[in-house]
Amino acid sequence: MDLGPPLKTTVTAFCKHPAQKAVVVEMILTFHKASSPTPRMPNLELQVNSPLPTPWGPIRRPRRRGTPSPPATHSSRGRLAAGRPVLAKRRAGSHVRTPRLPSRRNAPASAGRALSDGERLRGAEPAWLKGREDETPARDPRARREGGKSSVDAATGPEASDGGGRTGQRGSSPAAPQRKEVCSVAFLKAVFAEFLATLIFVFLGLGSALNWPSALPTILQIALAFGLAIGTLAQALGPVSGGHINPAITLALLVGNQISLLRATFYVVAQLVGAIAGAGVLYWLAPLNARGNLAINALSNNTTPGKAVVVEMILTFQLALCIFSSTDARRTSPVGSPALSIGLSVTLGHLIGIYFTGCSMNPARSFGPAVVMKRFSPSHWVFWVGPIVGAILAAILYFYILFPYPLSLSERVAMVKGTYQPDEDWEEQREERKKTMELTAH
Repeated sequence: MDLGPPLKTTVTAFCKHPAQKAVVVEMILTFHKASSPTPRMPNLELQVNSPLPTPWGPIRRPRRRGTPSPPATHSSRGRLAAGRPVLAKRRAGSHVRTPRLPSRRNAPASAGRALSDGERLRGAEPAWLKGREDETPARDPRARREGGKSSVDAATGPEASDGGGRTGQRGSSPAAPQRKEVCSVAFLKAVFAEFLATLIFVFLGLGSALNWPSALPTILQIALAFGLAIGTLAQALGPVSGGHINPAITLALLVGNQISLLRATFYVVAQLVGAIAGAGVLYWLAPLNARGNLAINALSNNTTPGKAVVVEMILTFQLALCIFSSTDARRTSPVGSPALSIGLSVTLGHLIGIYFTGCSMNPARSFGPAVVMKRFSPSHWVFWVGPIVGAILAAILYFYILFPYPLSLSERVAMVKGTYQPDEDWEEQREERKKTMELTAH
């Protein structure tokens, strides 16, 4: 039987050795006799690629890179007659059926709907694949170790519109994250740090302004005492709570979307209680002849309440602006020591404000001694309105005009509610901050 030019070319191409060519020719002749008389043999390439029994062991023609492997067949055409060995052997475990995804031809009309950004970030599957038992559910690559939930699910629930924290937080009640924040040890430490810092600040500041019989305090002495106290406490307890030590600064940070409403409320209460405690300790320790009115703020030098409000606004405005600028983690330029800058800002305010109002710049500083001495003057509101308005104006100027954050309205609302989860890597920011401090030190 003549193999024909095409088959001769194929056999010559795949079989370089004469022994291989002889075996292949014998195999083709046997196959031709046992099969139908049709001249075409579509599985010829598969049989040539199959391992051949030779005296030197099985010989397989290496397949060219990039060519697909031929499909396996188990039909009778892949076997040699007269008890020859099987050419196309069944692979081990090939009888186990591998689960396959359903065909898209059977998908409903909604199968063509594209996934939203939030579904893609959460690893969601299309609607036409849901409910299939033979499919493994996709996992969120950013899933946390705690409970296997992603940061999106933990913060916003399953109905969140977007994946990260810099998105609108929908579908979850703010009570859960706020309750979790209140019950955390870090939150309790921060509240206690604000209480302790305000207590020490009021004790040291008011103690420097008492009328000691041996020597009356000077303006510079009082200003340095308040400034050094703030700088020391900001350096010591700032990493725990942020070192606000001032209800006006806390409310300004709330307006600037830097803290949540719940945290701001606890901070203000802790600061006021700490101021009362600090003034009470000083009242108990100070001698009667030096106690006086416990350095309560009062208007002096014919200053009207309206002018006093403006003075307190200006003094607190410069203090808040200094705090926001020196503690901003986005700054890449060397900022030096934030605690030192804040302390000098407080000192500067007292050098001028003492002549007008006794220089409050802090509602807690005015509230504490007034409660202990039970003296609330008709102008006591000045020491609340002036500092709070000045700090809020500084927050609006800094966080919304000069250096605004790229946050949407829904993100800002989430920040106030306490459900905001930022995407930034705080560890990287901490390293950048450390490098900046090292550069400043050198």
